[in-house]
Formats: sequence, structure tokens, C-alpha cells
Amino acid sequence: MAATSGGIPVLILKEGSTRSRGREAQHNNIMAARIIAETVRTSLGPKGMDKMLVDSLGDVTITNDGKTILDEIEVEHPAAKMMVEVAKTQDKEVGDGTTSVVVVAGELLTKAEELLNKNVHPTVIIDGYRKAADKALEILEKIAIPVDPMDKEFLKKVAMTSMASKLVSENREHLAEIAVNAILHVAQKVGDQYKADLDDILVQKKPGESITDTVLIKGMILDKEVVHPGMPKRVENARIALLDCPLEIEKTEFDAKINIETPEQMEAFLREEENMLRGMVEKIARVGANVVICQKGIDDMAQHFLARKGILAVRRVKKSDMEKLAKATGGRVVTNLEDLTERDLGYAKLVEERKIGDDKMVFIEGCKNPRAVAILIRGGTERTVDEAERSLHDALCVVRDVVQEPKILAGGGAPEIEVAKALRDYAQSLPGREQLAVQSFAESLEVIPIALAENAGLDPIDILSELRARHEKGEIWAGVDVFSGKIKDMRELNVYEPLAVKRQVIKSATEAATMILKIDDVIAAGKMKTPKTPKGPEGYGSEF
Repeated sequence: MAATSGGIPVLILKEGSTRSRGREAQHNNIMAARIIAETVRTSLGPKGMDKMLVDSLGDVTITNDGKTILDEIEVEHPAAKMMVEVAKTQDKEVGDGTTSVVVVAGELLTKAEELLNKNVHPTVIIDGYRKAADKALEILEKIAIPVDPMDKEFLKKVAMTSMASKLVSENREHLAEIAVNAILHVAQKVGDQYKADLDDILVQKKPGESITDTVLIKGMILDKEVVHPGMPKRVENARIALLDCPLEIEKTEFDAKINIETPEQMEAFLREEENMLRGMVEKIARVGANVVICQKGIDDMAQHFLARKGILAVRRVKKSDMEKLAKATGGRVVTNLEDLTERDLGYAKLVEERKIGDDKMVFIEGCKNPRAVAILIRGGTERTVDEAERSLHDALCVVRDVVQEPKILAGGGAPEIEVAKALRDYAQSLPGREQLAVQSFAESLEVIPIALAENAGLDPIDILSELRARHEKGEIWAGVDVFSGKIKDMRELNVYEPLAVKRQVIKSATEAATMILKIDDVIAAGKMKTPKTPKGPEGYGSEF
């Protein structure tokens, strides 16, 4: 609403729109982002708490994974949604550190609001934050420890650190071993570097037994059963045909009529269909295949012929699983049965149908040099299995990060304190008010060791002052040992994190904070009104 010089009101925005501007808009946005950060802050670190999330259908999720928490709580406020996006980006890029990135972004905004209250302009804060972020990345690069990307010991330590804060922490050694072996199986050398694609690792989960029964299969697991009861349920030294064509007589796409006048013609017609199916099966058997995995359907008659030949068959397998199977078994997916040759067959030591819980699954194991592998996650309850899957995803991601970029940092808040110390020195060299912004950035990074200490029931002020003192003496890797409640050298405790994760935390948190700080006007359109339901007979319908 605006008014002309004659005092006549002029409507500019649509009716029902709201607008907040200046300090009020900034305050509201910062407040929303801080509330999101506060929500996940208590779940940071090995002593962090879990959240129980109940969705509108009553489904329960128990987790302390930052991205999962923010995904499930269905945030409404636009500034808070930006924080959720930050966690998603962190998860997509490096797979871990989702809680840290939201906590750091929230703290950057808290410190920025203190500067805004001292009349420091948002642009000055943003420039200071950007300079501080660049400097922080430089310092992290400098203190990072280079490792051998194929060194199983270090990779295992990194995976165990990522799972230390999860529900499955007591079984983390077993799961870390699986994560490391899985990544090393699918990693390929490209030039001087290694590349590992998580899409080459199939993760299947089935409640039952316990987390220690989680296994790595050097091959694939299909959540399918053998199509015909007369087929063998176990085939050793399997030669696998991977088909992307149906073993059925395809119906024509246009209408066609066949005139059959005598019973003999009818019989010949049916027999011909049978012969065509028999021919398909003969072709498969001639090539030497004893296992058929088909992406499309398999006719009942074809199943019968396959069973007679002692060939194990599985149908309607997902396209993504077919691609993984081709990588695992060394076979080739064939689209036309006529083109199938012996060279197209994949190999596995064993193909077997097993009963897992209530379901039957087909295991394809013992592949030579598999470039795709599978992990079967077990656990006491469905909630445990779900959380184990999320934890394993984080572990796989951090191992992949180190394989692709073999540099690590010790954890426990040590890198954050070291970077904060260097940033304080750097701030002295800057002119004017930017100096304040860089100092605020340094203080914001210290929220990680503070939150670790708080969540472990320690005194954050004592911990922080001792950490600063130890780092001043040159102890780069002094961090918070939440189990003993003391400051220790994190390398001795084998707490390691990938450099890629820490770098992404600083980049994403800075970008989110500066984007929210830059907003000084929020114009929200009015909500659309839902039309009233017309009244039914005798007044029923809209008044409930």
C-alpha cells in the first residue's frame, strides 16, 4: 500500500500480500535460520542425541543425520528452506558433515546479527566473510595430511570416525571394513587419480538378525525369486546371459486377424508359438548359458523349457540392477536374442536363491574383478536397518572422498580451532570494519568444538579456553575427546575426516549465510483460498 500526495491510497501488491523490510526482514530470516541450526545442534558428535521424526502418516524415523532430520520436518519458512538446501548440497557433494554445515551457517548468522546491531553494513560483513572463507580454505589445505588413497588402515579410520556419532557406533569397525572394501572394489584409476562411483555399490536392506550380519557380496543381490519351481535354486560356475528382451511372443502393435477354419490349423498355430519359444531357449542353451537374468517378462512356456534345460532364470530386473550386473559379472546386456554369443556371457562362481527373512533373494557371488558390488544390511528392527543404511552411506562417501582426494584432517574440532587462530591473526592485517567480520567468522567456526563439548555434558568455556591455549603452543591436532572429557591429540585417537568434507562445510555455510544476509526485503504473496465445498443434501458437506 502506498499513498499519493493527495492522500489517496494506491494498491501496488496483490490483496493479502505481506511485506517486511530492512532490519525486520533481516531479523526474521536470521531467526528462522538459527532455529534450524539449533534443531540439529544437539545431534552433533559421538555424544549427540537422536531425533524421532513422525510424518503425517505416522511413520517414524529415528536418526541424527542432519540432512534426514531437515528433510523430514517439512520446513515452511523460505530462509529456513535455504538451510535445508545447504544440508542437501553437503550430502550430495561429499556425503558427510550435514549437521556441521547447518550449525556453522547458523552461527555465522548469529555473529552477523551482533554486527548488524553495531551498525556494521551487511555488505561489509559479507565481504569480510568471503575473505575469511578463502583464507580458511587456504589454511585447511596447508595443514591437511596427505595419505595413500589405497591405504586400508587410514580409510578405515576415516569411515569409523564418520560412524562414531551414529546409532550403529558399537558395530562401526565391522561396517567400516565393509565400506572400505566396497569402495576399493569399484575404484578405478583415471590418469593419476582414482575415481569411485557410489552408483556401482548396490545397498539392499532386510530387517532380521543383527547389524554384525551385514555382508559385502562381490557380485550382486537381486530382490527377486527364481521364476519357476522346477528350476535349480543353486548354480555353481554360472555363465550368465543378461537379456533386455522379453522371452515371450510379442503381440503385434496393430490389429491383425487370422482366419483359422479347421482344428488342425488351430493346433498348428499354437504349436508354432511353442516352437518359437523353444527356439529361443535352445539359442540360450547353445551359447552355454546356465543362468538367465531378464529385464522383461518370461512366458510360462519359456519358463517350462528353461527348467527342463536346468537353467535358472530371473525376470523383470530393474535397468539399474542390470547395469550393475554387467559391471559385476563382466557380461554384456543383449537387446536382441539373435545377437547373443558366448562372449556376451558374464561369469559368477555361484548364483543361488536364498530366503532372507520372509523374502527370497537371488545372490550372484564370486565374480572375477567385480566393478560393481552389493551390501546386504541386516538389523534387529526396521528403524535400525534404515539408520544403518544412512550411516553406511556416510561411511562410503567419506572413503570415496579420501580415495579421490587423498588428504585428511584430524577431527574433534581441532581443524576449526586452528583455522580460527590463523584467522584472528589475519584479521589484524585488514582495515576497518572487515576486521570485525573476519573475527566473527573465526568465532563462528569454534561452534563445532563448543557443540561437541556441550553434547558430551562438558563445560564449553573451560574446553574452549584450554583448546585455544594448546593451539597457541603449536599443538595443531589438539581436539575434544568427548569420551574422557579432556583435550587430546586427535591423531592418537585415530579420529580422522576427509579434507573434502571440511572444505565443503566452509564453502556451503559461507554461501548460505551471505545469501540470507543480503536479503533486506521479503514480499510474500497472499495464500490462495481453498474454495468452499458445496453443501450436500440436508446441509452436509462444508461445515465440519
